[in-house]
Amino acid sequence: MIGYFNSARAFRNNRLWVAVGCLFLYTSTTAQPLDFAKADYWMVLPEKNPEFFKKKTLDSTWISKVDVFYVYPTFLVDAQDSRWNLPFEDQAMREDILQKAVKFQASAWLECGRLFVPFYRQAHLRAYDSIQGRGREALLFAYEDVKAAFVYYLDHYNQGRPFVLAGHSQGSTQLNLLIKEFIDGKPLSKQLVAAYLPGIGIDSNEIQQLPFMTKPNGYGGYVSWNTMYEKPDTYRYPVWYKNRLCINPLSWDLSPHVDRTAHQGFLYQNGSIYKNCFDADLCQGAVCLKRAKWPISWMAKNYPSLHVGDVNLFWKDIGMNCKARINAYFSNE
Repeated sequence: MIGYFNSARAFRNNRLWVAVGCLFLYTSTTAQPLDFAKADYWMVLPEKNPEFFKKKTLDSTWISKVDVFYVYPTFLVDAQDSRWNLPFEDQAMREDILQKAVKFQASAWLECGRLFVPFYRQAHLRAYDSIQGRGREALLFAYEDVKAAFVYYLDHYNQGRPFVLAGHSQGSTQLNLLIKEFIDGKPLSKQLVAAYLPGIGIDSNEIQQLPFMTKPNGYGGYVSWNTMYEKPDTYRYPVWYKNRLCINPLSWDLSPHVDRTAHQGFLYQNGSIYKNCFDADLCQGAVCLKRAKWPISWMAKNYPSLHVGDVNLFWKDIGMNCKARINAYFSNE
């Protein structure tokens, strides 16, 4: 997954997650969303799976009963790229998203339900730098696509099925907007098994009625976490993470320290899954990885942030936890 980590080198020190709070007081844009009746605008559908998924042997226990709606993170990060939103016509970027985000992130939920991954005209990373100006417009333009895809999913696929929301970084930003408009305090919340929203800072009063889940078998709410190496830094942590909601993804509760023996598996770029790679400590809004073994220790020495590994570092842990929440949902509903 080296290419995905390289794409994050452009992450700059900005006040993006503080500013994102302003975005939630949005008004609808005049953007014409993509027509999701066309299969071309979906990266993954139950009837449209990439080859690397077809080769996997799946535990299909929940696939017939649950859906997963996944929104991928920002790939439009090149500072020299003047575009504010990614057009559908950029085939190379679409393939990059498929081979990195879908393959190494969305796959964490592959056994948790039918997978739906819409293409959306995501905002450039710089949008978070100008949240009061052009950036806000770009993020809301992207949201119109995510919203249209979700509405199409509800109208044509859902049929009352429980669902999981899964995202990362900008994907979690977009799902946060979706939750506010469609789910929080609304009847649709009864179908929500869980929302996984890693890679963004979420304040405790931001989502009004859905609970922040602090037990591993909770359902009907959301979880979030932000990954750092060993200890909070002075570069990103004070602005992005400090004092925001954060679960420990090795225990899925608020345990301040969890030993590496609880780590179920990190999906590496070579397709191998490495377990027992690190201890995990909660650091007031972030999860700090301690005593990391290779390949985590190698990456931590070469990359300034583990933000891009928020999902695949806990790849097996996420899948197992999601199944536990689904089981609890059906046992209690």
